[in-house]
Amino acid sequence: MVTLHHAPAWKVAVYGRDHGVPHFHVEGRGWRCSVAIATLEVIIGTYDQKSLGAAIAWASGRQAELMDKWNELNP
Repeated sequence: MVTLHHAPAWKVAVYGRDHGVPHFHVEGRGWRCSVAIATLEVIIGTYDQKSLGAAIAWASGRQAELMDKWNELNP
């Protein structure tokens, strides 16, 4: 797992040896969800709406970076 961003209430991580469509994880206290890199839509999981909105705003300008990290960790 590589943490790409850490905010006070949540963090964004990409896992190695993961499966499914390219995605990243948004994790907070007591919740975790997976978000598709291409569409920025939640694939699965639970989340805090405010934190998820902030995480998606952060990710929206970094989709190429997220995809590069996904490909590096999931060859």
